[in-house]
Amino acid sequence: MAALRGTLHVATLAAGTRRALGSLAGSCLADRCLWDKLHAQPLLGSVPTFDWFFGYEEAQGLLLPLLQGARAACPLRVLDVGCGTSSLCTGLYTKCPHPVDVLGLDFSPVAVAHMNRLLEGGQGQTPLNPGHPTSRLHFMQADVKNLEPVAASGSFQLVLDKGTWDAVARGGLPGAYQLLSECLRVLSPQGTLIQFSDEDPDVRLPCLEQGSQGWTVTVQELGPFRGITYFAYLVQGSQ
Repeated sequence: MAALRGTLHVATLAAGTRRALGSLAGSCLADRCLWDKLHAQPLLGSVPTFDWFFGYEEAQGLLLPLLQGARAACPLRVLDVGCGTSSLCTGLYTKCPHPVDVLGLDFSPVAVAHMNRLLEGGQGQTPLNPGHPTSRLHFMQADVKNLEPVAASGSFQLVLDKGTWDAVARGGLPGAYQLLSECLRVLSPQGTLIQFSDEDPDVRLPCLEQGSQGWTVTVQELGPFRGITYFAYLVQGSQ
């Protein structure tokens, strides 16, 4: 149930979305139809994104030093697996002072269409502007357990997973390990994979250590945000 414990910005959601969230406890979070239904619900007010756990603002203190230290590649390639309609990709693109090439992947075509409209300024919105002139942002529909069609081995310096392991694991740990394997395959040997979660380290760390042999696995606390402590699980190659 780890993926359900994170605090959601429920006040910004339409009533239909709140009802959909209320039904998640009895659902399989690895089911694409569930996410299509959730992402199809309109957001209220001026907030165009929806974040599990927390958004870019809370994560930037961890992300920006990592990007600063990995500037041998220019622009830095960042992959967000299971991006949904989160502010993580858009925040990196619009606020990171370093040049980044960000790719957000999700298996929900509804989520991908929403984020592309946000990026391009659809429905009367202003297009997003990059924080660095050479930064880029793309969204694609893909199965994050099989990244072969969209990503070559070792092609990203930073891979982000915010709640995606949690959701995939609800369909069984083999799927979560497959997700981890693909993330590590596309990660450069000197790169970093970050899993953001509220799952306790005594549960997550043994899984990551088993599935990331040859990589260094560490954990950092984040928050508390709105009264909840989260964790950033870092899987890193040689620095």
